[in-house]
Amino acid sequence: MVVFPNAKINLGLNVVKKRNDGYHNIESVFVPIPITDALEINQNKLGKTQFSCSGIKIPSDGKANLVERAFSIMQSKYNIPSVDLDLLKQIPIGAGLGGGSADAAACILGLNDLFQLQLNENELFNLAGQLGADCAFFLKNKMVYSEGIGDEFSDFFVDLSQLHFIVVYPNIHVSTVEAYKHITPCKPEKNIREILNNPVETWKKELKNDFEKSVFIQCPEIGEIKQELYNLGATYASMSGSGSAVFGIFKEAPVISFSHLGKSWKFNIPCPSSKEKSK
Repeated sequence: MVVFPNAKINLGLNVVKKRNDGYHNIESVFVPIPITDALEINQNKLGKTQFSCSGIKIPSDGKANLVERAFSIMQSKYNIPSVDLDLLKQIPIGAGLGGGSADAAACILGLNDLFQLQLNENELFNLAGQLGADCAFFLKNKMVYSEGIGDEFSDFFVDLSQLHFIVVYPNIHVSTVEAYKHITPCKPEKNIREILNNPVETWKKELKNDFEKSVFIQCPEIGEIKQELYNLGATYASMSGSGSAVFGIFKEAPVISFSHLGKSWKFNIPCPSSKEKSK
């Protein structure tokens, strides 16, 4: 089987508190977007799981890839047979788009289907929680308001279907760990949900990403991309997550090329059905 893990962007990102366990509590709205990897999962008869990756080269951190770790956790818990895992990596790494977590979540869902495990939502979420703070989001894979360390979700919806999105990746890797080191947590005066319920034209003034201040100092090119998106007509622009990808929201479909800023994607976000909104 082949599954297509998709990326996400953050509409607003406030780092509100440092926890006693060293993590940080955040508030943000996560939005799935149609930039995807591809993961092929096939049962093999070798008795040993094999993982391969093509496309974007994944830098080694001395640990197994999140896809391999997802399989290992599920094999140890459910005694599933060995498989071949072939990942085509296209979501940029260190970009704040959640690609690694998306791959892990897709592996969990794919193995659940392939071996007909019929795991319930709580079981799936427990598996995802062992792999990354935002991994569980990609199991839901719909717009949500996120709190905690990025693993507590509540229903939220704002219609983005009439807007046009540009995501720009400047080929800069931003370490999430390093980005958090330069953050001073602060509870905002206005909740992100309140801000997003106002017209998109007002977001520029109120909707913030707390990582931008320090990341733009370290990598001014990223801040320059955000400003350039505004110069080119964006109604709202922001860095996603801890960077380095930047997205712009346009009221009208832009006809200009963004290749001078870095690798870019243009897309629209369809309005989900009422049933999908309420899941």
